[in-house]
Amino acid sequence: MNKISRGEFLKLGSLSLLGALVSDAVFANDGFFSAAAAKVDEALMKKLILHNDAYVKSIFQKAVVTPDVRLSNFRPIAADIAAMTASVSHPKSEFYKSEIVVERLNQAADIMLKGQYSDGTVDAGGNRQSPPDTAFVLEYLCSAAMVLKHNKQKNLDSLKEKLKKFIQNAGEAMITGGVHTPNHRWVVSAALANINSLYPDVRYINRIDQWLAEGVYLNQDGHYSERSGIYSAVIDKALITMARLLNKPELLDKVQKNLISTYYYTEANGDLVTVDSKRQDQFMDITVTKFYLQYRYMAIHTGNPIFTYMVNLIEKTPDFDHYILSDSLIAFMENPELQQQIPAEVKLENDFEKFFVLSNLARIRRGKTSITLFGGNDIPVQIVSGRSSNPNFLMYRKGDAILKYLRLSSSFFRMGYFSSEGIEKTGNKYILKETKEADYYQPLAPEFRKADGDYQLSESKDRRFWNKMDFENRTASNVKKQTTVIEIEENNGALNLDFKVDGPPNIEITIELCFKEGTEIAGATLGEKGNYFLKSGFAKASMGTDSIELGPGLVEHQNVNNLDSEEYTYHQGTLHTDGVHVYITGFTPFHHKMTIS
Repeated sequence: MNKISRGEFLKLGSLSLLGALVSDAVFANDGFFSAAAAKVDEALMKKLILHNDAYVKSIFQKAVVTPDVRLSNFRPIAADIAAMTASVSHPKSEFYKSEIVVERLNQAADIMLKGQYSDGTVDAGGNRQSPPDTAFVLEYLCSAAMVLKHNKQKNLDSLKEKLKKFIQNAGEAMITGGVHTPNHRWVVSAALANINSLYPDVRYINRIDQWLAEGVYLNQDGHYSERSGIYSAVIDKALITMARLLNKPELLDKVQKNLISTYYYTEANGDLVTVDSKRQDQFMDITVTKFYLQYRYMAIHTGNPIFTYMVNLIEKTPDFDHYILSDSLIAFMENPELQQQIPAEVKLENDFEKFFVLSNLARIRRGKTSITLFGGNDIPVQIVSGRSSNPNFLMYRKGDAILKYLRLSSSFFRMGYFSSEGIEKTGNKYILKETKEADYYQPLAPEFRKADGDYQLSESKDRRFWNKMDFENRTASNVKKQTTVIEIEENNGALNLDFKVDGPPNIEITIELCFKEGTEIAGATLGEKGNYFLKSGFAKASMGTDSIELGPGLVEHQNVNNLDSEEYTYHQGTLHTDGVHVYITGFTPFHHKMTIS
């Protein structure tokens, strides 16, 4: 083990003084890894270096992973390698040419090689010997290898060879390995493009062409097939990589369309609308921050003011330091174009109404008011990755006052929440409709009877349950139908809602409004479990100086538990979320009008 000099030790402990120790003059020259052809954003580069060095310091506060430890997630170590490579290679970093960083880099590379299987893959959680997860790891390691390629420090030669060995081994897995999901094809292809830029091999190009021959799906709404904020960012980054390294500028057309749609999906504070996602983020709170490098690259390449606006917006978000500044220096070193300065201010008309017809989602912004309407779940609704199943059909924001969602649930055969079968737009009115149907079943005809009663395990015709009842050969009878129509009219940010639920009588109907945690409710009655009931008149939901008014109310029952369908409750699951819940309730035939403003 190399001895740590007093100078190295002091470097590890003096990071907090770095801002004072490094003068602006140091950052002002066009030196190593700079974009010479354009003015460099010196202030941003300074922040990137400072935060990357902070990241490196945090690495040294963690125990070294010993060879006897079995790992199932290698992305954190790969990210560490990328961050340490950036600091040890950048002359303006506190850790430039640091011997202790080089030593830690070699230790990390050894761990990566030890965890790599003979087929070139690594594990990732439950995904064993996973080609696509190996591709995500390669994103970090190829960036590190590309930066090291231009670094002439002799003490990095061993590290370069280790990374080369890992990357080329992984390259074999990328050539032959399969994928799980649509975005994996492009992550693997981007990994192959990165490997080819380091160690050219026609087999990498052939495999990329094989995947690209399937076509990159992007619909007229500007969405990839998974319709996911998380994975759109992943795909955009992968397509940019391929466009840049393989001279395929046509791929940027899809990136541009997706980034424009993402602009409309972004709230004023950077939160991202994900209600229509077909993946796990349909029930997650995420921000647009991870689109930063994509927006920055496209702003530089196209000059589109929307992209520049989004770059500036993301730089002001609270998680920008954590998600971008902490580990993106390597990207700016690998691709110096990103260092180019872009305009600090862009004026955009921020009032809009945008209806995404294929997604059945509307986005409306009127000043401080932001509205999302959604009716695009995959029919029939099934709880599985790859299908949209979110029951939130209305989200409303007015500054800091946030209605996280509005749902409608019915006790009709315990089929749970309303899920619209699309959205019909007429003028400034949006119409959402759903028909639920439940059956009873007649005795089997003589030709289908079995003396031992052992019938086929099958799904009921209304898809509510399974039993050994041979439903296919039974006649459905006593069929019950419930029809729900919700009309939503928007006028300058105010909403008029008209609810109609018709079908069998005396069915419990529950309108559920969930406000952001910490919201203060006035005008509604506090009931059990912290729930509010708006019995009549209007309520006000306030956060700070902003508020949302809603009403009039109606309460004919207070049975607001188990609003989910049996698909959830059978497994003791629930879609109930944190937040401040306000309820309006009634029975069928149900007709109620209310406003939100």
